[in-house]
Amino acid sequence: MPSAAGRRQRHRTFWFWVFTGPFMAGLMLFTYVPLGWSVFLSFYDAHNTVTPSHFTGLVNYRQVLGDPAFRSALTTFAVFTAFIVPATYALSLGLALAVNRLRFARAFFRSVFFLPTACSYVVASLIWKLSLFNGVRFGLANTVLGWFGAEPVAWLSTTHPPWYWLVIVTVRLWLQTGFYLILFLAGLQRIPARLYEAAALDGARPGWQTFRHITFPALRGTSVAVVLLLVINAFQAFDEFFNLLSDARGYPPYARPPLVYLYYTALGQGQDLGLGSAGAVVLALVIAVVTVVQGRWFGLGRKEE
Repeated sequence: MPSAAGRRQRHRTFWFWVFTGPFMAGLMLFTYVPLGWSVFLSFYDAHNTVTPSHFTGLVNYRQVLGDPAFRSALTTFAVFTAFIVPATYALSLGLALAVNRLRFARAFFRSVFFLPTACSYVVASLIWKLSLFNGVRFGLANTVLGWFGAEPVAWLSTTHPPWYWLVIVTVRLWLQTGFYLILFLAGLQRIPARLYEAAALDGARPGWQTFRHITFPALRGTSVAVVLLLVINAFQAFDEFFNLLSDARGYPPYARPPLVYLYYTALGQGQDLGLGSAGAVVLALVIAVVTVVQGRWFGLGRKEE
């Protein structure tokens, strides 16, 4: 007859699988199986089919890596990352510092800044495209320019200078800054007050000196997590690019991030699912390598001395 300890262990195991089993089944069915099948398709000639029979080896990988459009997509990602990562980091950290110093209505401002994260990327992109940065004189940006006697700007179709980056970066900033603000607020609230008290006794002046020597070093872990998430999210940019730049004529040849390239490769006229899958695998490997390199560079997981 099983002991009481054995029955309790089986009881805990049973309820563990009751609560985690549906989640693990969904994760396997909707994430790992499609990922595995995508890797499988990348080694086959899969035009217009997800059940190919002609094995081609590394042909798809050589083709996608040799495609100038794919390399251009990676360049677009690099430019987008160079804009969006430092801008979001600085803006979210600055707002978090300001909100954290408030003595009243802190919850109100925290909610106000976080609210845009609940907005759909598609809806926000259409608002930016049709209302704020419309390429005719009726857009808000062109209206403001008109007050100063300037000519209207075709924000999304002007490539010299590339004004479309202003539209893309600002909509992403508006959508995601509130999320990272909450992360920084959590980090700020974990800093012991005694550190600031000790610094004041040692003669440290409030403001930049305190921020540089106490606040910023104490936010190291939060900063690493924020930068990693920002870079990964930049790789996954699709909605704002597609909804801002595409029109009835299709997508322009410039500013195509990797996911837009893969979308047109796998779901365009060619329906080349094998080539698209190879590109997706390459993109996943690039994300993994960049994440590992960043983690090692920031010392993620290293024991603090």
